[in-house]
Amino acid sequence: TEIKHHRHGGNLETRNTDLGSAVSGSSLTSVLPASSAVKKSTVLSSESRKELAKKAKVTKEERRAQLDGRYRYLISRLADGIDLSEQQVEETIISDDKFQLIEQFLAPSGLKKLLFFYQDVLQPKSNVSLRPDGSTNNLPQKKLFITMGSTEDFTGTCAFFLRTSDEVITASNVSQVVNFGMFDCTNGNILQGLEFFLSHIVIPALKSQQNWGAVKEGLTNSQIQEFLYAVDKFVSTLSSSRQNIEDKIQLTKVDIDICVRNLENPSDYITAG
Repeated sequence: TEIKHHRHGGNLETRNTDLGSAVSGSSLTSVLPASSAVKKSTVLSSESRKELAKKAKVTKEERRAQLDGRYRYLISRLADGIDLSEQQVEETIISDDKFQLIEQFLAPSGLKKLLFFYQDVLQPKSNVSLRPDGSTNNLPQKKLFITMGSTEDFTGTCAFFLRTSDEVITASNVSQVVNFGMFDCTNGNILQGLEFFLSHIVIPALKSQQNWGAVKEGLTNSQIQEFLYAVDKFVSTLSSSRQNIEDKIQLTKVDIDICVRNLENPSDYITAG
């Protein structure tokens, strides 16, 4: 705005002349208060969040509707194994991004395994302001989630389902064609968890097995006995390797200085050798 001063009859008159015609539309946009743009962005962001939440709710209900007897069997095994209620397990799996892995596992000739991890996961703290560097305070919290087993660090409990046949899995045969198991690797001690699983669960189950399919002699068969011996030997080797890694075997320390103190020439070295 241009302010001009004119004197009329001894009085000072102030007249404002709007120069809007000299300002382009883009310039007007640039001088608008920033708060209006921020407010518009906030509204859009809020609407987007509401839309995403609405879609997520619809997806969850669609998944819940397809939970038949097969899914219920998996849910009940998980609930028993990790000490959660079936309702908690159900809410967890229908909210999981990898829910399709369950569908692929139950499909005819589907996946051979289905893995779940139950372990501490860093969760963002609610209602906490950002740190000066833009990061947030995270708190570890126990979480059950579906996994491929190769994308997340394994630090807790693994619950797994293995299918023993390519036949169609139904509510009536799911308990016969799907095996369930768990092993504990708390604090990332995978070798110890695997050793315990094999020595306390797998080997006792094998040695009590009565039906070995085409091998009619069962445990008296030489091939079966060789197989069981190989499994025992593997567990023993695994245990020994784990103890070595954990520094359970200590080598005796020797005072080298006493041995080399008087070595002066090649013959002394030969004698010491």
